[in-house]
Amino acid sequence: MTALTLAKAINAGLRRSLESDDRVVLMGEDIGTLGGVFRVTDGLKADFGAHRVVDTPLSEAGILGTAVGLAYRGFRPVVEIQFDGFIYPAFDQIVAQVAKLHYRSRGTVRMPITIRVPFGGGIGAAEHHSESPEAYFAHTAGLRVVACSNPADAYVMIQQAIASDDPVLFFEPKRRYHVKADVADDASLADARPMGVATVAAPGRDVTLVTYGGLVRTALDAAVAAEEDGVSIEVIDLRSLAPVDHATVEASVRRTGRLVVVHEAGEQGGLGAEIVARVTESCFEYLESAPVRVTGHDIPYPPAKLERHHLPDLDRILDGVDRALGRSNSLSAHPVRPTGDGVEA
Repeated sequence: MTALTLAKAINAGLRRSLESDDRVVLMGEDIGTLGGVFRVTDGLKADFGAHRVVDTPLSEAGILGTAVGLAYRGFRPVVEIQFDGFIYPAFDQIVAQVAKLHYRSRGTVRMPITIRVPFGGGIGAAEHHSESPEAYFAHTAGLRVVACSNPADAYVMIQQAIASDDPVLFFEPKRRYHVKADVADDASLADARPMGVATVAAPGRDVTLVTYGGLVRTALDAAVAAEEDGVSIEVIDLRSLAPVDHATVEASVRRTGRLVVVHEAGEQGGLGAEIVARVTESCFEYLESAPVRVTGHDIPYPPAKLERHHLPDLDRILDGVDRALGRSNSLSAHPVRPTGDGVEA
C-alpha cells in the first residue's frame, strides 16, 4: 500500500497504462512540460517522451478530432479537458460522433477514447471552471460515464477506462485532488471491482444516501454526524453514472425504506431525477417516505465568493435526511398553506 493523493493516484494509473500498452497516448493542453494545471500528468512526458504525452494547441475540438483518428488507427488516446466548462467546443464530436461510431459501423470500429474531465466546484475558480456537465453525457447512448471519489478508486478506474473498448468520460472531482489515502498500487485489474459497479461506502439502516465524485466525502461526514443523533445513513458511491448500478441502490432502499440523492449539478434534468424515478418504480412498496434530492441550484454557476451557497454541504445534506425521515427541516419551518382564494402560499 502507498499513500497517494487522488491526483497522484491518477498519475500512477496513467503511468501503469503507458507502461503496459504502447498504444496508450496522452493528449491535452499543457499536460506535458507543465504536467497539467493540476499537475496530474507531472513527470510523464519526461519518462515516456513527447510522442506519447502530447502538448496540444488550445482547441478541444482539435484534440478530440485527433483522438478519433488515433482510435481508428488502433491507439488508445487519453484526452485531458483542462476544466469541465471547456468541454463544450468538443461536445458535438463526443455525442454525435464518438458515441455512435461503433454502432454505425456495426461493431467493426471501436472508439477506446478516455476523456478526463476535472469537474465540480469548491476551489474558488473563475467562470467555466466549476461546472458539473455529467448529465449531458450520461444521457447519450454509446458513452460510459464514471466519476471517482477517492485515490484507490481513481488509480484502478483510470486504468479500467483506458482498457475499455468503449469511449469513457472520466470525471475527476478537482476539489478532492489533494485528498490522500492508501492505494494498492500492485493490485491486479482482473481482481478489481468493475468500473460500472457502485460501492457501499458506509453501511446504514435508516436512510440510503446516494452520491458520487466530490460529495462522497461530504456524505460520509453527514453519516458520522447523523450517527451522533441516532440516525444510521447508508452511503452509496455510484462511481458509474452511465450505466448506473441500480441494483445496488435498490437493494439498499429495500433495507432502509428511504432515499436521498445528492449531486452538485442542478436539479432540473439531473442524474438524481433518474435515480429517484427508477427507485420509485422498483421499490414503491418499500418506501416509507418520498425520495429527496439535494442538488446545486438551477442557475449558472455563481462567482467564487458565492459558491458555498450553491454547493450541497453538510447542513443541506442533513436537512435532506431530516426531510426523508419526516423530522423538522427547512421546509417544515415554512409550511405551504392555502390562501383564501385557493392558491397555495
